[in-house]
Amino acid sequence: MTKSKAGFIAIVGKPNVGKSSILNRLIGQKIAIVSSKPQTTRTRIMGVLTESETQLIFIDTPGLHEPRNNLDKFMLRSINESVAGVDACLLVVEAGGSISEEEKRFSEKFRAMGLPAILAINKIDTVADKTRLASQIADYSGLYEFDSVVPCSAQTGSGIDILKKELKAVAPEGEHMFDDDTLTDQPERVLAGEMIREKLLRLLSREVPHGTAVFVEKMRERGEGGIIDIDAVIYCERQSHKGIIIGKQGAMLKKIGTYARQDMEKFFDCKVNLQLWVKVSEDWRNRETLLRSLGYDQRDFDE
Repeated sequence: MTKSKAGFIAIVGKPNVGKSSILNRLIGQKIAIVSSKPQTTRTRIMGVLTESETQLIFIDTPGLHEPRNNLDKFMLRSINESVAGVDACLLVVEAGGSISEEEKRFSEKFRAMGLPAILAINKIDTVADKTRLASQIADYSGLYEFDSVVPCSAQTGSGIDILKKELKAVAPEGEHMFDDDTLTDQPERVLAGEMIREKLLRLLSREVPHGTAVFVEKMRERGEGGIIDIDAVIYCERQSHKGIIIGKQGAMLKKIGTYARQDMEKFFDCKVNLQLWVKVSEDWRNRETLLRSLGYDQRDFDE
């Protein structure tokens, strides 16, 4: 009789290496937002993959960076707490790159905790000369004794099945922690807010998106009509940013809302009535009261 397996796996790496994209590929559905801009992920997003007797519980983390404000402190704590107590780690690096100081620190943490770790070299589709991958694998193999090294592409899906197999191999025996049809532990309000924030990241200029946050004020099913009413506020730091988010005659805000609503309807499998507002809150990333209302932890402001 095959014994069941269940393992918590932290996905770590520098900003913009494709951690969230790999998580979405592994799960088979988008539960973490994806953007070409760094620092897309702000909170730990837990994704659950159950196949046969094995359940993998993934924790996607923000990219490691030096904290500059209270929000950054939260993100750094999120990384440290994600690695603590997991069964294995998945380090994601970019194909063709060299070892960074952040990745050295990750490997030191793995070593100190005696964690099994798998290295995923992502974005191999962007490297024309594949011989570069061989030297990169050699370099990283000297950094840590990884259980396996898997070149892959979250964009094309190449190598993802191999990566999944290797991750299952490091999962310890144990009962499943979630129902087999669970995809994520994130509340629906958080998922809705993240879908809106992804559109901000995708559609706005570089200086605006990371000065924004989304708070879902209302999410309520309308009777038995299969419609969800969602009211959300987009916070930004400057009046000029508010104008950019709204756009000429409201065109940009309408586009953000339309794209976010389409994702919501696909994910929640029902019609969505989405209403968006934009408010200016200067220096919100250092305002503890607002950060707490957005779901960030008080402990991150006490250090």
